[in-house]
Amino acid sequence: MLADSPTTTQAGTLGPDVHPFGTARYALMEFIADQLPRWRDNPKRKPRTSETDLTDQLCDHLNSAAYYSNAWSHIQFRTEVSDETYGARKIDLAAKPRPATLLVDGRWYSPFDTLLPVECKRLPTPKGSDRDEREYVTTRPPATTGGIQRFKFGYHGAAHVVAAMIAYVQDQTTLHWVDKVNGWIQALSAQAGSAWSGADMLQVLSDESVEGLCTLHSRHTRTCGLPECQLRHLWIRMH
Repeated sequence: MLADSPTTTQAGTLGPDVHPFGTARYALMEFIADQLPRWRDNPKRKPRTSETDLTDQLCDHLNSAAYYSNAWSHIQFRTEVSDETYGARKIDLAAKPRPATLLVDGRWYSPFDTLLPVECKRLPTPKGSDRDEREYVTTRPPATTGGIQRFKFGYHGAAHVVAAMIAYVQDQTTLHWVDKVNGWIQALSAQAGSAWSGADMLQVLSDESVEGLCTLHSRHTRTCGLPECQLRHLWIRMH
């Protein structure tokens, strides 16, 4: 395991015995999913409702959990990280190598590189005159702050073909929001000349009612010559 030393440059790889080629990011997302209920239910966590506060708390929890784990001690998490392609845009949560250089899927990553970009949203969207209830998916033009929208149109994560979204579900059930989100996508796809289609809809992978965790998957064609992007959606029901 890579030593955690801020003064030593190290190199390593996510070995095929632990993370087979092409699955490292999905294994990392499974780690995040496993930690979401633990973070939510931590008795030391102060109750918060805003997206920024919740993401800050989650980042702190993930860093501690990763540091003390056998498999992920070489990974750190950061909030408000500049996007590699559009530096003025900020990624809500990003996984990066801890002081080490890692070989992942044939590319070397340093502590300055993002391994996995993560967008975080609340469900439902907070009310406001400048808010769009569909913000998990899209926003009214000219805004470009919709969650899936950012990845689909390359505003976030243009350098990545795999990314994640976390939803803090603060009202209703996760399955209620599956229907809502897919309904919004379906309505977008019905518009003339729309870049959206039924292929953008979310597919449920698992729904753990006891833990309040729903995992979903979606695939999105992108414009400007960008390859298809795959998103893993991790929805946690907040008590």
